[in-house]
Amino acid sequence: MTPSPDTPAAAAGPPDPQRFRDAMAALAATTCLVSAAGDGRRTGRIVTAAFSLAVEPPSVLVSIRADSELAAVIGRTGGLSFAMLGEVQRPVAEAFAGGTPAEQRFRHGDWRAWPSGHPRLLGAVACMDCTVSDEAVMAGHRLFAAVPRRIDFDKTRAPLVWHDRRFCGVRPL
Repeated sequence: MTPSPDTPAAAAGPPDPQRFRDAMAALAATTCLVSAAGDGRRTGRIVTAAFSLAVEPPSVLVSIRADSELAAVIGRTGGLSFAMLGEVQRPVAEAFAGGTPAEQRFRHGDWRAWPSGHPRLLGAVACMDCTVSDEAVMAGHRLFAAVPRRIDFDKTRAPLVWHDRRFCGVRPL
């Protein structure tokens, strides 16, 4: 009997990468922006793999392509800024998702600097100035566990969500 594409089969091998991407598009998540500053330059990127790791100690986990400038700066400085974008920050999300040249991305949004020097995005649902506490390398990515030093948070802001390859809002059921 031949397994159908929807039937789990341990011996069938890894799934088709496109099928995996299509399935993962169903995962809805707050749009997160990770940024850092070092050597007089700022860099940042929208990330799809970011989440709360623990409450004790408070920490987040972010996954950044290992060969990226952002991963290199985070590795050198030992810190990062983690922002959860609000619905009104869609232009910021689009700029940092890759369509805008890197040197022009910070023209979008209201930016300041944390005392650490890392970029601080004003108006986000939450923005955190973090210190990297641990790191691992997996599947071409650097996974950074980071502990917030400072947190800006505005519970009244609605998050910008990424779902089915598009930006969406959140409304209570």
